[in-house]
Amino acid sequence: MDRPVGPPVEIRQALPPPSTTITGPSVQLEPLDPKHIDDLYPLIGQPEHAALWTYIPKGPFTDKPSFTEAITALSESKDPFFYAIINKTTQKPIGFFSLLRIDLTNRVIEIGFIVFSPLLQRTTAATEAVYLLARTVFEDLGYRRFEWKCDNLNAPSKKAAARFGFTAEGVFRQHLIVKGRNRDTAWFSILDSEWAVVKGAFEKWLDPGNFDAEGKQVRSLVELRGV
Repeated sequence: MDRPVGPPVEIRQALPPPSTTITGPSVQLEPLDPKHIDDLYPLIGQPEHAALWTYIPKGPFTDKPSFTEAITALSESKDPFFYAIINKTTQKPIGFFSLLRIDLTNRVIEIGFIVFSPLLQRTTAATEAVYLLARTVFEDLGYRRFEWKCDNLNAPSKKAAARFGFTAEGVFRQHLIVKGRNRDTAWFSILDSEWAVVKGAFEKWLDPGNFDAEGKQVRSLVELRGV
């Protein structure tokens, strides 16, 4: 008796994350480097920024030396591979994120370890940064699946994933132990077959014509995807 199987897939490998700069209109993504530490520390590394690190495996930090040690280690990592998000006007970093769980054979990769400073949170630059990374993943590196995972208790992260066009897939219960606590992990993804629609919405949303004189969006990303 014949049994159902999945459709055939082209057998080829995806490419690893590039160690070059990825440039957009207002931000650029460049490999995280110790040179970014002095600018990042006042934005995300001081004790008053502890909440930024609640769901991140590293941090928070008690002082600059501990922050320096952590960022230096992250900058040397190949998986996750970290990018600093640079404001093109000031040429200073305002946050970072990474590509991780890099599976070249199955062409699956994840965005994670996202730390956006208050200067980046809820800005068009933040959306542009995620768009640039997604475009690189699908169009330059050849991945089939782009994942977003987060603690199921992290409501802002789940909301952001949905806004950016990631589809919720479910929750892995008791998936990890992070900082001595249980983590149920919410899974989201964008597939290569979905990228054209997601990309179109990103580009329409980022177009200056989508903002009024006060800088407010005319149409949301969700509206532009036709969801």
